[in-house]
Amino acid sequence: MRHRPLKNQPLSLQTDGRLSLFPVGCGAAFSQTLGNNNWLVLKGETSLLIDCGPKTPPRLRDCMVDPTDIGYFLVTHSHADHIGGLEEVMLRSRYIAHKKPALILEDDYRDTLWHESLRGGCAYNEVVDNRFLELEDFWQIERPCKRADLPRNAGELDLGTLNIKLIRTNHLPEQARTWQEAAYSVGILIDERIFFSGDTKFDPELLAELDQRFDLEAIFHDAQGFTGGLHASVEELSSLDKGLRSRVWLMHYGDDWYKHTAMIEWAGFAGFAAEYTYLDFD
Repeated sequence: MRHRPLKNQPLSLQTDGRLSLFPVGCGAAFSQTLGNNNWLVLKGETSLLIDCGPKTPPRLRDCMVDPTDIGYFLVTHSHADHIGGLEEVMLRSRYIAHKKPALILEDDYRDTLWHESLRGGCAYNEVVDNRFLELEDFWQIERPCKRADLPRNAGELDLGTLNIKLIRTNHLPEQARTWQEAAYSVGILIDERIFFSGDTKFDPELLAELDQRFDLEAIFHDAQGFTGGLHASVEELSSLDKGLRSRVWLMHYGDDWYKHTAMIEWAGFAGFAAEYTYLDFD
């Protein structure tokens, strides 16, 4: 994996065919200095934005990218730092860009996302055929196919030459002991090479199974500085096998991340993922 800082140039939504990840932000939900932990996945002419918090549309424009030009959107779960910018994308797409971007969406999450989060700000802007707007008026819905042979009944979808698999995670509520008890939340397996955790409690069994099946090149994992609550902690992640830990890049971290640099190096993690930096995979 190679790192390329964006520097003073427009962010490109295309690559020469290789897989590239671009963190628009790496910050935890309450970070004041970092962007929302929302990432672009780029391969050839395919562009996929994983999550879209309220800070992400203006950050994309700072990179000289109109969010409505992104080909695909994927939501891992319904916390505001992951969906708070979707309403802007929806309204700009319909009323300014006059296009319908693609939203990757599993059927069992559709009603939760629309009725409990997005409907109030989007449905009542106009009446079409004697009805208010629906989610499908804003998005072209792309539905993953179920893969019962993979961990947690994964959903799979090909986007051009890019393959993604949605893997259920145990993020919330805090009291949920297993992913079956938890509200909808997913991590993303990218081209069977990279695992992007989304938000999740510490789940070493899932990481071990995915690594055994796919021999992962890199894991981008959310990490908090204390143990407990809704996220994996650095202390918990430090208990992973050394070989696995050396491929873990930490994301979704707090404003005080730099205070933990020495400990992260001592524990043998790959490091902290950096905002506004291309991560290229040959």
